[in-house]
Amino acid sequence: MIAIINTGCANINSVRFAFDRLGANPEIITDPEQLAQFDRAILPGVGHASVAMKRLLDNGWQQAIDEYQKPLMGICLGMQLLCEKTSEGDVNCLNKIPGAVTELEVGNLTAPHMGWNNLVIEKPHALTQGITTKDQVYFVHSFAHSVNDFTLASGEYGQTFSAIVCKDNYAGMQFHPEKSAQVGAKLLTNFLNWNV
Repeated sequence: MIAIINTGCANINSVRFAFDRLGANPEIITDPEQLAQFDRAILPGVGHASVAMKRLLDNGWQQAIDEYQKPLMGICLGMQLLCEKTSEGDVNCLNKIPGAVTELEVGNLTAPHMGWNNLVIEKPHALTQGITTKDQVYFVHSFAHSVNDFTLASGEYGQTFSAIVCKDNYAGMQFHPEKSAQVGAKLLTNFLNWNV
């Protein structure tokens, strides 16, 4: 059973439908006490990090996520919230994956980074199985996690940044796998099959 955490900061229907297409039948949850009942969980998110983080804290999700020992993956802003801190609103985050999130240095490129970009696999992992540098995924973001030892795949838009990160049972995808066609479906399937 897979839970989608409803923080009120995401369009969770597109994530739900993506898992429905894979036969996973996810359940949307709004109560942190429900989380422990599920085999794996998704933390989606869009919008401003400080607003989303405040909602997580105000609604009691910090402890539930801290105590969760099964696979949990953040998508887009949800990935950033799993990291140590973000310069978007200058807030501390959930501190599950080491590294800071800062504004993308796009140079002469248009911000936000929006569109299809290739992934570069930095290290083999169950989450990136079957993915190659020819595969593209769909990004929409202005802030990004730095590349470090917990980066499984990187992307580039003005600078190199983390596209997939992982530590222990916590993982994150900066892009939207639910909007990334067959490649996204493969990545979500990898998450469903990931054992920690």
